Amino acid sequence: MKKSILSMAIAASALSLAGTAQAEVKVGFLGGFTGGIESLTPPIFEGARLAVQQVNEQGGILGGQTLVMPSGDTTCADASAASNAADRMVNTENVTAIVGALCTGATIAAANNAAIPGGVVMVSPASTAPAVSELDDNDLVFRTVPSDAFQGEMLAKLVLDRGIDFVAVTYVNNDYGRGLSEAFSEAFEAGGGTVAENLAHEDNRADYRSELGSLSASGADTLVVLAYADTSGQTVLRQAYESGMFTQYVGADGMVGDSLVQAVGADVLEGMIATRPGSPDLPGTEIFNAAAEAAGIDPSAVFAAQAYDAAFLVALAIEQNGSAEREGLSAALRSVSSAPGEIILPGEWEKAVELIAQGVEINYEGASGSHEFDENGDVPGVVVEMVVEDGRFVSKGFVEP
Repeated sequence: MKKSILSMAIAASALSLAGTAQAEVKVGFLGGFTGGIESLTPPIFEGARLAVQQVNEQGGILGGQTLVMPSGDTTCADASAASNAADRMVNTENVTAIVGALCTGATIAAANNAAIPGGVVMVSPASTAPAVSELDDNDLVFRTVPSDAFQGEMLAKLVLDRGIDFVAVTYVNNDYGRGLSEAFSEAFEAGGGTVAENLAHEDNRADYRSELGSLSASGADTLVVLAYADTSGQTVLRQAYESGMFTQYVGADGMVGDSLVQAVGADVLEGMIATRPGSPDLPGTEIFNAAAEAAGIDPSAVFAAQAYDAAFLVALAIEQNGSAEREGLSAALRSVSSAPGEIILPGEWEKAVELIAQGVEINYEGASGSHEFDENGDVPGVVVEMVVEDGRFVSKGFVEP
């Protein structure tokens, strides 16, 4: 009798544990919590977590299950760290999908070494290098941010429109830096400008004075730095100022962080211009901005809106797919993000669940715009002009093509 009761207790406990396990759906997040963009990563992560919070507050996913988001640190620059973090998500956490990674090298390493072999969809809110488009990914890697092939063109146009037609360029020697430098330089010269010198530099070094000497010898007064705000980009700008070599600085999305201004000096960087992917003036943007502010998140933080969209889209795709299984999720993601369909705006989780249950097609129009993925998993987008004023980066509106 006692043995029977004990057996029943064990069985009940096992069922309880199984029920708990089944009550969660996991979507991983891979970010650069340390390294070159560590000051940019927290609001990106919070943007994704806001989508998770809304899903859970509005009844949960797949019939009331809880959506959870375990995270992993890629360090941004270390391919091994990115691969290990992705492997943990895919094979230990058993996530259904991944939001991330952020830096392009991390996304490529995570995809090739873990996500693609495991059949796991990845949606990056920040990997902008053209190299992402070239992955042999079985339609598993997407991004909610436009390629640097576009941002490079818009940065070149912005600089030329400012009357600057003679520059020196230095870029971090990875997929992000190379792709952005090539796109910028090609568009800048096609527009009538001259790139007097274009030098790669390695990340995480203490001294770039040799490279700066070569760049300054070109005779350019404007230095374009395509790197990261918390590592090489910061050091390059500080040493350039200390050496008195340049009078104007230009950057792109990896440099747009107030931590950069604080580290190098507000007076030093006053007037620095840069670009970053932005959000169009659409209803979804306004809704996200209000929700983010209410949650204590800066809605203008770089890639925060794109991260929200990535997480919300993945949740919609899981609901559309009807299970937490990985198979079929890629097709479901394309379905919920594309016309035709009933428009779903940020935060409209309950509405989306009801429509999906009724067999109605939906089309998510997000915080950072429309996400009509092309055959490479890429999206169109807009680029915003940023300028350092009074110690911080300030948006000056869209750069018009």
